[in-house]
Amino acid sequence: MNDDDAHEGACGGGPGEFDDAVLEEELRQAAAVLDPVPAHLCQLAVEAYALHDLDARVAELTFDSLLDAAPVRGALESPRMLTFQAGELTVDVEVTGDGLLGQLLPPQPAAIEVLHGPRPSARLTADDLGRFAGDAPPTGPFALRLRTGANTVVTEWLRA
Repeated sequence: MNDDDAHEGACGGGPGEFDDAVLEEELRQAAAVLDPVPAHLCQLAVEAYALHDLDARVAELTFDSLLDAAPVRGALESPRMLTFQAGELTVDVEVTGDGLLGQLLPPQPAAIEVLHGPRPSARLTADDLGRFAGDAPPTGPFALRLRTGANTVVTEWLRA
């Protein structure tokens, strides 16, 4: 093996080819200098990860009136209806300009947080019939975190 063979192996196998790892590192350094990630975006990423709950079940969106419902003739501003499902638990939510109104099925008490990313979360309580309400409508992306006894359920993130 001569020096040319060793050089070709380090550069990816052939003349004129580059080692991907070296190229990737050089591109990362150039991006860090020319287009750095804004500090507030890094903070959002850290806080979003902090919201991650490893034991939580994810409630999937099964109905969104913006996508699934037929438009109502003459209705100028109808509430947005959302339904989430996590196993046997169903969460129905109505989002209006006045806030949130919701119901858990099967009915049960729960502590509910309206997550807004880096902003403080609104705390709601579902009564014994599973009903909850909040007087502040979510703005921007939001999700709900529900704690029902020993279970924690987090809905998918949606834009209000």
